[in-house]
Amino acid sequence: MSLVGLKNIFFRQSIALVPTPRTSETQHTDATDVESQDSKSERASQKKGFRVDARVISDATIGLSDGLTVPFALTAGLSALGNTKVVVYGGFAELIAGAISMGLGGYLGAQSETASYQAQREETQQLLASNPQSVMADIAEVFEPYNLPKQTLEDITRHLSESPRLVDFVMQFRHCAEEPASSRAFTSAITIALGYFLGGLLPLIPYFCVGSDQVYEGLYISIGVMVIALFVFGYVKTCVVVGWEGGRNIRAACYGGVQMVIVGSAAAAAAMGLVRAFNGEEGGV
Repeated sequence: MSLVGLKNIFFRQSIALVPTPRTSETQHTDATDVESQDSKSERASQKKGFRVDARVISDATIGLSDGLTVPFALTAGLSALGNTKVVVYGGFAELIAGAISMGLGGYLGAQSETASYQAQREETQQLLASNPQSVMADIAEVFEPYNLPKQTLEDITRHLSESPRLVDFVMQFRHCAEEPASSRAFTSAITIALGYFLGGLLPLIPYFCVGSDQVYEGLYISIGVMVIALFVFGYVKTCVVVGWEGGRNIRAACYGGVQMVIVGSAAAAAAMGLVRAFNGEEGGV
């Protein structure tokens, strides 16, 4: 311990802090640090801002799941006729028709969702104009599970009653409804149709690689491709929901993959069995 420190302890003298003069080098360093922090925050906001809409993921899942099972079952059933061209032409016809049908279904479903939201919003606006006390009671119910103090709850309710976005708050937190994007219907139709087409194209590809009289070779290759594709799809779909790490999540993902393989195989076996049965009856007649 220095003599100055001992003197301060015994005589209780305070030491005045002398400000360190800021040189141009120090100012330059501080400016560089601020700029680096700003650039990092901008990069973080850009990374955080890029997010895939959950509805788009849901639409892609619907399209892929149907595309991986229905066309596969159809091509497996048509292979029982023993002609590769029949499988390819029939598979393509179903693939195009199914993609259009699924896309239109997604479009109409998204339009119905938008119409339902607009109707609920108009009803909320009318209720706010005719009976605002009821809307305030609904707002109080939203915060009721959080055990807020009475005065705080009254302040929040009064502030929201004066807010121009009161209807948006009621729609989002009371009715749990978010306004769909203007392009929601078109995006849903394209995503579902494209997912169905890409998923259904996989079982058809092996039939392009074999001759017209080698339909069963194409069927065996198609089965191998689809078993892998169905398992991967089920695995990834489950991991997106439960997570990618941990033994429990991996087991759940494997179970989801096996489940998809069983469902797709059952559909293909049923289709192939029916075609064989009908073809046998025609041959017997």
